[in-house]
Order: sequence, then C-alpha cells, then structure tokens
Amino acid sequence: MARLVKLQSQIQQVRVEFFTRQRIAEENRKRENAAAVKIQSWVRGCRVRAYVRYLSKHAVIVQRTWRGFSARALFRHMQEVAYLAMRMKFYNQMAVRIQRRWRGYYVRRNVHNYYERKKYLEALSKKNEEIRRELEEFGQYQQKERHWVAVEREEKKKYQQAQRQHFLLSTIQCPGVYNSPFRGAPSEMEERMRRVTPVLAQSAARQARSKHRQQRMAQEQQNASFLPPINAKKPQGPFRAAEEVWRQRQRPLEPSLRVATSITALEEAREQLRSQELSGRLIDHPFWPFASAHKSRKYQPLIHTRSAFQPLPYGTKHFREDTKHTLQDKEAFKTVFTTCHVFDKYGRLYSNAGNMV
Repeated sequence: MARLVKLQSQIQQVRVEFFTRQRIAEENRKRENAAAVKIQSWVRGCRVRAYVRYLSKHAVIVQRTWRGFSARALFRHMQEVAYLAMRMKFYNQMAVRIQRRWRGYYVRRNVHNYYERKKYLEALSKKNEEIRRELEEFGQYQQKERHWVAVEREEKKKYQQAQRQHFLLSTIQCPGVYNSPFRGAPSEMEERMRRVTPVLAQSAARQARSKHRQQRMAQEQQNASFLPPINAKKPQGPFRAAEEVWRQRQRPLEPSLRVATSITALEEAREQLRSQELSGRLIDHPFWPFASAHKSRKYQPLIHTRSAFQPLPYGTKHFREDTKHTLQDKEAFKTVFTTCHVFDKYGRLYSNAGNMV
C-alpha cells in the first residue's frame, strides 16, 4: 500500500522524465537519421559513379569497335572506288590508244594517202590548167562579144543618125553636106543615107503592119470564140465530141475546195461557231425554260458532300475532316482503271557490268 502511495506521489516526476527522454530520443533519432542518409547518399554516389565509369569504359570500347569497323568499311569502299576509277582510266587510255592507231591508219590509207594525194594534186593541176584555159577563152569570147555589141550599138546609132539626117542626102541638082565636090568620093554618112529609109516612111509602114497584125488577131479571136460546127461523123472508139473538148479547153480556171480554202478553215469555222455559241448562250440547255422534264429529275449527289441542294464550299470554309459524321455511310471510292506497271523499274540503277543494283 505504501509502495502504491509512493508511486502515485512520483507519477508526475515519471511523466516529466518520460517526456524528457522521449525528446532526447527524438533528437538523437533525427541526428542518426541524417547521418544514415548522408552515409547512404555517399555509398550510393560511390556505387553510381563506379557504375558510370563501368558504362563509360564499355561504351568507349563499343564506340572504338564500331568506329574501327565503319572506318575499315569506308576505306574498303574508297579503295574499291579508286580501283574502279583507275581501271576505267586505264581502259579509257587503252581505248584512246586503239582509236588513235585506227584513226591514223584510216587517215593514212583513205584521207592522207601520199600516192593518192599526189595523183589527186596532179589531176587537180591539170584540171586547173584546163579551167584556166577555158576561162581565158571565155574571157576572150566575152571581150569579142562586148566589142561586137559596142560595134552594133555604134552601127545602130549611126543608122538612126542617117535616118534623122536623110533630108541632107545629095541630089543631082544640089550636092549634100556629106558629098563635097572637092572630094574624090562621097563620105561614109552619104553612103549610109543612100541605103536607109526615111523615118516618116518607115513609121508609116510600121503603123500599117501593126494595124494589119491587130486586125488579124481580132479575127482569130472572133473565129476562136464562134467556131463553126463540125458535121463530120463521130469517129469509132471512146472519143468525145469536138465541141465538148473545145469547151473543156476554153473553160476558165476553177480551183478546188482544197486549193480555194485555207488548210485551217475547218478549225477556224469550229472556233468561230464555238465563240458565237458561248457569247450568245444564256444556259447550257436551251429547251429547259419551255419544258418540265428536268424538274422531276433526281439529283445526283456529289462525291465530297452529302448536301441535297448544291456543292459546299469545300476547301474554303471547311474540310472533309470537319464533317466525318456525314461520310460514315458513304461507300468507299472505287478506282476505274487498273494499275500501270510501266514505271515499276523507275529509279533503279545498273552497274557497269549490266547487273541491276
């Protein structure tokens, strides 16, 4: 009983000591927890750094291996390219050498053959001599022609002068200007005036001849336009009548449609008709205002819309993705034409040996 009373008297002290020890334990726990966290962080950092070093070491090994492999592959490719270029260069040099030998042989045999060239030059010199001789002869001929033309012109001029001065011709009673009594013989102009015809008489004779010629041509034209009928019998065989043949010969020129019109007349006429129709047409169906058949015609829906009245402004205000619910019950688009296999091999490459890459 006394012990119980003693404990009851000490209960306040026990309570204070309990809370004091609990506070001290809490403080120690926080310090120990911080120390444990610090130790754990240090250990974990050491482990992570060791693992990172391990990964870095192995990553360097992988990178070294891959870089060596890729470098060796690139070097082999460069070596192959260089070898191929060297081989193609060698082949080109050999081809050039073969072409040079063949072209030299061909030129020496056919183009610049010494003996053929010598023969050609000898023939050319002979031909040049012949042409030069012919040109000299032709020049002399032209010179003679010019001389004779000048002589004829001079003779014609003297003849016309003698015609104009025919009134100066000497007579028995009165000697002329060109027939002086102090000369032993008459002059050249006197002889010419004796031989020529006066201008007036010649012009009258020329007018008479031209008039006769005009009358004859007019009579021929009249006879040609009004031929008398031929009363001879029709010859046996596939011959036409003489009147029909004459009418065909005298028929004027009538060009065909192909000659009379342009080669693009049909296209021009079509374009003109089309422009006239487009300029004067109000609607595509001219009989619709007077008929009612189109009113009962069923509307054909469009591909990209479900509207029953008119096409929607697709692409300007909204797109197909905005109205997916209106296209759920529509059938999928079906292609009409089959696929084309023409471009299946487009873009493929071929090596020098002809193999497909």
